[in-house]
Amino acid sequence: MSVETAGGTTGASGTPGGAEGYEGFPAPAATGASGAGAGAYGGDCTCGKCPRGAREGHRRAVAAFVALREEYAAGRGVPAALAHSAGAARQWVSDELALSARAVAERAAAEGTAWLDAVWRRTLLVLWSGITVLVLVQALTAIGTGWTAPRTAGLVAAVVLALALTGAGWRHRARGGLLAPLIGEDNRLSTSRAVAAGWLLLVAYAVLVQAVHLAVVTDADARRVLVDGLELPRGAGLLTVLAVTCAVAVLVRRIVAVRIQGRRLQKVRAERPRAADLLTDDAGRGSLTDTQFLLLNVAAVSFAVVRLARDPSRLPDIPWAFTVIVVVGTVMYLAGKYAEGGRPVVLSVVRAREPGDLAAPIRTGDDIEIRGTGFVPPGAQGADLLARTVVRIGTVHVHVPLVPVAGGFGNPSDGVLTVPVPADVEPGRVEVRVVTAAGAETNAYTIDVQD
Repeated sequence: MSVETAGGTTGASGTPGGAEGYEGFPAPAATGASGAGAGAYGGDCTCGKCPRGAREGHRRAVAAFVALREEYAAGRGVPAALAHSAGAARQWVSDELALSARAVAERAAAEGTAWLDAVWRRTLLVLWSGITVLVLVQALTAIGTGWTAPRTAGLVAAVVLALALTGAGWRHRARGGLLAPLIGEDNRLSTSRAVAAGWLLLVAYAVLVQAVHLAVVTDADARRVLVDGLELPRGAGLLTVLAVTCAVAVLVRRIVAVRIQGRRLQKVRAERPRAADLLTDDAGRGSLTDTQFLLLNVAAVSFAVVRLARDPSRLPDIPWAFTVIVVVGTVMYLAGKYAEGGRPVVLSVVRAREPGDLAAPIRTGDDIEIRGTGFVPPGAQGADLLARTVVRIGTVHVHVPLVPVAGGFGNPSDGVLTVPVPADVEPGRVEVRVVTAAGAETNAYTIDVQD
């Protein structure tokens, strides 16, 4: 399996371009993610502190690494002293790429930090832009009909809610502001949390509208109508959906934690949250369960908003048919969470054979091919994470070498790993295990190593 990836820049030594790195770019390991080499890439800022500088520094580091990887994939750039040994050359290339990938990961971390620092301001800007649009819509629709108490209640409730969200966003500004509650432990946006947050905001706004409306209305009959609109039978559908989505947000977190601890699910941390996380799995592939869960709830929330706008004197009444649809989507979403992932498994281990080799048992110094599944966790396609894959042969830990090919890496892959058997392995029956980038360990597979 060839893996598209974005790794680091040049290695510490012996890389094309010498100490200056590939194509004249200084190695990010020298500049660091903190911005000590600000402007070192050229005229544009690459300091790693401001969002633009961090983004530009990461982009250039990735471009330099891709060029370096392609250079090695084409068979160029290996020192002449290592050219006589295929194993030594492969290990040298792997080490250089691993160092470069580590440097680009530092750039990616700096970009993620700068992005979180900037996004909290943008979320507040979007929030208050929405309040401004609401004021304009209320003012325009009031022409000819006059200003009413429900309009006042709607605006006051929106401002109060926006002020509360602004305070929460400022308090969690280092974690993305208003996005902080939606970001999971793996640094991705959580679909279940986003859906629960949407319903919570809708219910909070509806209750505030009723409270403000009740405070400004003086007519006894009108107050009685408002109180009757808060009766449980009228808001049963809304409260049911709210309870289900909030319970799912808590339950999904528990499911993921238990499955990780039980080695039935592998999770790696993302560089930063992305909007696409709401519709995709950890590997960035479209997820049917996540998409249907989000879309069904967006449709139901939109319906509830329209009902509240048409009749602000009562909680939005969601028909039971809509409630059942949301519950069905929730069940499918939970079933998908239970079914996703799986433990990495070693199915077989064979001696790797080059064309022309004779059939022979496994000996120290030979390459072995480990076949199985789940060796590359979803989201671990980056070179820095691929380099963390380890094979334990007996008591010896062997880091899986990175083998570059055009457009990615040929080793490691999700189903096949190739590693050498070191001389430190004692002859006899030894166990082979794989430790993935997520820290999960496979089952033991016993092989015979000959003298």
